[in-house]
Amino acid sequence: MNFSKSAQLFHQAQKIIPGGVNSPVRAFRNVGSTPLFISKAKGAKIFDEDGNTYLDYVGTWGPAILGHSPTCVRKAIQKQIKQGISYGAPHLQEIEMAKIITEWVPSIEKVRMVNSGTEATMSAIRLARAFTRREKIIKFAGCYHGHADTLLFSAGSGALTHSQPDSAGVPKSLRNDIIVLPFNDIQAVEKAFQQHKKKIAAIILEPYPANTGLLLPKANYLKKLRNITQSENSLLIFDEVMTGFRLAKGGVQEITKITPDLSTLGKIIGGGLPVGAFGGKKEIMDILAPEGPVYQAGTLSGNPLALSAGLSQLQELEKSNGWVYLESLGKFFENGISQIQNKSPIPFQFHRAGSIFSIFFSEKEISNLETAKSSNQKTFKKFFQAMLKNKIYLAPSPFEAGFLSTAHSKKDLEKTLNIIEKILPTCL
Repeated sequence: MNFSKSAQLFHQAQKIIPGGVNSPVRAFRNVGSTPLFISKAKGAKIFDEDGNTYLDYVGTWGPAILGHSPTCVRKAIQKQIKQGISYGAPHLQEIEMAKIITEWVPSIEKVRMVNSGTEATMSAIRLARAFTRREKIIKFAGCYHGHADTLLFSAGSGALTHSQPDSAGVPKSLRNDIIVLPFNDIQAVEKAFQQHKKKIAAIILEPYPANTGLLLPKANYLKKLRNITQSENSLLIFDEVMTGFRLAKGGVQEITKITPDLSTLGKIIGGGLPVGAFGGKKEIMDILAPEGPVYQAGTLSGNPLALSAGLSQLQELEKSNGWVYLESLGKFFENGISQIQNKSPIPFQFHRAGSIFSIFFSEKEISNLETAKSSNQKTFKKFFQAMLKNKIYLAPSPFEAGFLSTAHSKKDLEKTLNIIEKILPTCL
């Protein structure tokens, strides 16, 4: 395969863009390769500047649940462009999006649109602190909630990929109000509440963490978190930027029947355009400006182009009941992986929830950040490079999840499974 044009473009980019990329994990440093420069994407495939075509399991890191450039989204964008690109004023699509979110996610009684998942989680934390009149926040090691200073402690995603779970430039004083605990350890949570009585404003977590690879909560873990926060008069915040509208119509909340106080959303509700949202109980949301004292604003918040794209994607998902198809695809893929696993020369763990999946090269059970970090990253590097040579595009990090879309077919998955079985012996 020829990657010369991507290499040339990366060389140019490094001169004028820090690291040559606009989001760190894209640099391919963890897999020892030059990043691909993509020229176009359609359905389940992406195409690079060298003319190579790949079956894609990144899906722009989650938003492309209908595949790349679906017809409904393109038509919605084209229609909205004729009306205007940005207003900086209220418009109908804001109400339509709010109606869908509050109907599909019952815990959200009111919602505010922002421009990214980072903005959503940052705003939800501010709101929780103001509502409870407390300052301390519990987060879990490996859960990534964007790059706001408050939450860049033991983060996942790109921060973990580049061996910098914490970022330079974050004031050390912020550590005093952030309590980082291991995921899936309920005793650690109970101990934290005992040590910091009536000081913890909220617990924030990805209910199914997908930024350390995909982690799955132990039985009753989320329910116990809900019980603890209720008994301690703290808030429970579900970061469903990744999982919202992907695992089910109502996200993890629908699957687990756990009701958080606040939720953050993004990815799918923008149809591939920048977007985020946070919402929850009325009494909490109503302390936001202009109704209350908690300030939050954004020039492009509720952008009509992004909301038109997102609305069309959500409506198509509902019309086709895409979640049923995605679950069938995920189950088919998992069954195929299980057969490979039984005869693989390399031990590995496979995690799946709906259309999200990840592979850990480890003999151990993977349940939190520490066990995820113990997986064999050298093997993953070989695995990634071998898959890329066979034109399968995966996330260039062992700590990122993969995504299926309704544009994928069982034939695509069969091809992928055959390649995985073929290349695993070469990754020893």
